[in-house]
Amino acid sequence: MRIASLIERIEPFYVMEVAKAAAKLAREVAHTDRPMIFLNIGEPDFTAPPLVQEAAARAIRGGKTQYTQATGLEPLRERISHWYMQRFGVDVPARRIVVTAGASAALQLACLALVEAGEQILMPDPSYPCNCHFVTVAQGEPVRLPATAAERFQLTAAKIEEHWGSKSRGVLLASPSNPTGTSIHPDELRRIHNFVSGKGGITLLDEIYLGLSYEETFGHTGLALDDQVISVNSFSKYFNMTGWRLGWVVAPDPVVAAIEKLAQNLFICPSTVAQHAALACFEPESLAEYERRRAEFKARRDWFIPQLNAMGLTVPVMPDGAFYAWADCSQACRRLGVKDSWELTFEIMKRAHVAVTPGRDFGTAETHNFIRFSTASSMEHLQEAVARLRAVLE
Repeated sequence: MRIASLIERIEPFYVMEVAKAAAKLAREVAHTDRPMIFLNIGEPDFTAPPLVQEAAARAIRGGKTQYTQATGLEPLRERISHWYMQRFGVDVPARRIVVTAGASAALQLACLALVEAGEQILMPDPSYPCNCHFVTVAQGEPVRLPATAAERFQLTAAKIEEHWGSKSRGVLLASPSNPTGTSIHPDELRRIHNFVSGKGGITLLDEIYLGLSYEETFGHTGLALDDQVISVNSFSKYFNMTGWRLGWVVAPDPVVAAIEKLAQNLFICPSTVAQHAALACFEPESLAEYERRRAEFKARRDWFIPQLNAMGLTVPVMPDGAFYAWADCSQACRRLGVKDSWELTFEIMKRAHVAVTPGRDFGTAETHNFIRFSTASSMEHLQEAVARLRAVLE
């Protein structure tokens, strides 16, 4: 059977390959005194709060399971709009919000609507690997530009201007970022958007971790700049609904019409049950619970990062959001006599029964020297993981 040539341009999702190996080992050590600890997948250990679960059950009992319009339930779009005003003080009309089957669908739809064949989208290296593939599937060309610790592992306006060419269509940025947990300073983001829009390009922002920001300097949506910024968000991370597959995109009015046409054909609509459940995310009781959980994520970060630094797994930039630690593991590789973070990942898995993610997934600019830890697990698991890692490394 002939497979489309496009597939050859899509790299494997290595974090999932590592996850399969970790799951296999986990089954083998499940009944030992050191079961596997998973710090590799970016998934909150919290599930949807009670009101959200109850709303889903009511929707099923009430037969609210049929198609919605492709852009999502109108009451849900209105509640997302209100959340932007309440949380960020930004007026985002509901008509500019399209509810999607996860942030992945939102990014795919945005790229299909805006990127022509052969056009280039600039993004930082390291960055979330699937972002490249959304561009590739739209027949565009993802261009990864090395981003350093001094740049918070983010693109700068100066670097974008330096690499902007005749084929450049725009930028795809994530703030806070996976894998680094770092955000773009609002002033730098303004400079980036001013340059890109001045060239007639698009500023596409992945803001799925925006709700999990911990520093006052950051945690501001790019939608505050103007109505030409395109922002993707999700119910997965801050709202703890990973498997519900629900997200949204905010776009200018003409782009909304294009995305709606694509969504009608590619997805019909997002999950109806998930949409009815998500309405309860914005109840005061749910929002209070989310803020309590955000404080817990921050406490985990504040404890875990210094522990890594003390072991020589240095985190060059303190993450200001999300739940990741992007750690330089070159010293650990030398200690254990392995070549790079890929080999180190399997060595740690084998010797400490701790699953982490090698930098290989996130680019090519020095990523072989980095591993990503997820701090989305409980404090108890993080403490046990640190004890095991310390025993292996020392």
